[in-house]
Amino acid sequence: MKHIYIKIVFLLAVILTVGACKEEDNLQPEGLWDLSVPSIVAPENNAKIVLDENNASELITFNWTPATSSLGYGVYYSVIIVDAENPDYENPLMEITAENGGKGLSASVSYEDLDTALSLAGFNANTDVNLMWAAVAKSLSKEEMGTGNLTVTRFENEIIPTQLFISGTATESGTDMAQAISLRRLNNSEGNPSNIYEMYTSLTAGNTFMFYSEQSLPAHKYGGAEDVLVKNGNPISVAENGEYRITVNLDNNTYSLLKIDRWNVKGSPIIGGWGSDEPLKYIGGGVWQATMDLVNTGGFLFRADVPNEGYWNYLLKRVVGTANEVIMESQAGDQGLSYEDIPSEVKGTMIVTLDLSSNAYTYSIEKDPNAAEPIETPETLYLFVNNTMIEEMTKDEDIFKNSNYLALQNGDVVTLNTASDGTGTSFTMFANIGATDSPNDVKVSVNSDLSAGSDAINVERDQAYSFSVDFANAKFTWSYYNIFLFHWDEVNQKWDDRDEFLLTYVHPYKFTTTASLKAGFDMKFFSPWDNDFGANNPSALTGTMTNHGGSNFRNITTDGSYNISIEITNDYASATYKFAK
Repeated sequence: MKHIYIKIVFLLAVILTVGACKEEDNLQPEGLWDLSVPSIVAPENNAKIVLDENNASELITFNWTPATSSLGYGVYYSVIIVDAENPDYENPLMEITAENGGKGLSASVSYEDLDTALSLAGFNANTDVNLMWAAVAKSLSKEEMGTGNLTVTRFENEIIPTQLFISGTATESGTDMAQAISLRRLNNSEGNPSNIYEMYTSLTAGNTFMFYSEQSLPAHKYGGAEDVLVKNGNPISVAENGEYRITVNLDNNTYSLLKIDRWNVKGSPIIGGWGSDEPLKYIGGGVWQATMDLVNTGGFLFRADVPNEGYWNYLLKRVVGTANEVIMESQAGDQGLSYEDIPSEVKGTMIVTLDLSSNAYTYSIEKDPNAAEPIETPETLYLFVNNTMIEEMTKDEDIFKNSNYLALQNGDVVTLNTASDGTGTSFTMFANIGATDSPNDVKVSVNSDLSAGSDAINVERDQAYSFSVDFANAKFTWSYYNIFLFHWDEVNQKWDDRDEFLLTYVHPYKFTTTASLKAGFDMKFFSPWDNDFGANNPSALTGTMTNHGGSNFRNITTDGSYNISIEITNDYASATYKFAK
């Protein structure tokens, strides 16, 4: 047994010794051998190559002498190209594997591929780029390289991407390039893709963004300033938080930022019709949405409120021949499209969505699942003010309206009843007449849920009101007009430079203001464009005027400050006026 034990110990010692010898042999490739440096052959050092975009497939071939391992290990080659001004061999502009699976002594790249790499690196077209190229030899863990200088002239014309994305701290998606938001590529008048891109999105002030040709790097990058687009330029920023239309033109290297305060629905279906607006709320991703009451059928459009721009400058209408695609009216011709007002045949409380994300430019109208339930429509409905019956309202199917604009004061109380003596069924709403955040709009309209009940409806603003009571949609709507005096130099065609003086309502049916007026200027009283009062005697300082009739006032012969007052009839058909210095 003892002899067996000794033999086992001896055998283990031999195995360990042999293993140690083999481990020492395996270390030799790591440090006890050499790899020679390959020498460049072509292009020779300091060569200059002009890339010809008319021969974009032409090849540049790099050659070098072989590198050898002192122990005969296999050697593999590649070519790397770096910026001579800032050489970074760990992150080269381009890396090309040698022929024959990396074993050859040459590697080739086309003019087009090299030009693309230089463009992605930020070098401008038709410029000389100072480069260094290296023939890199690798054998196991060893690496050696031979280098040479090379000057390359880029293609005469810049590469123009066929897609664009936005990314940065100012954007909705932040700095994650994989989440960069795409811009919409617009068509030209022939219906083919142009080099103009746009998007609707929100931006935050104090942060920055850039445009990219890909959702990952490398990519063409664009920054700039003051509407000039610069490849690899400084990041762009905005002065105010908000929603913007961004336009990028790669043909002339410009960009524009149009701040949009809000999108509105405007047209026949909404309360107040064409004289009113229903605002949409931005919900992100280029989408605006709102719940609103559509009280009539007919056409409408989307109108943008843009600071310091005309009221009708930015309108979205339906593309002719489509179900629900929209186009900016002012852009339709440039894209070879025709447009029309958006038709609507639905009534009720609806969710209206305007989708201006890059793949959409559409609208939708859907019934609000949370809308109030209809109320059975009575045969008659009477309007009371301070417990005095004013009139029987006019019925049109499920909707009752008052016949004329009713002058009410703060503190008045309105009630609705199906009987002329107030003994029938009463209806109410739980909001005050005249309560609004936008009292100076052209036509102010507000609707609230209608319900059965005898609670009085309070008035909180002096004005002349129109009422609409819709039982099918359980809505009570009140509205009133503001009146503006437009004052402009007609002789010199200065309509766009006009003054618009808002008049103050004075109970009952009067409007007044004090304004500085110019001799010889034309004037008219407007609630644009529902009311348009023209003078029956244009040169008189006092007199009568007709809605949608008469002529422009031209009654001021001396510059100065004037007290102006008008008194309208309760149907807004006519009015009297007075100008006093």
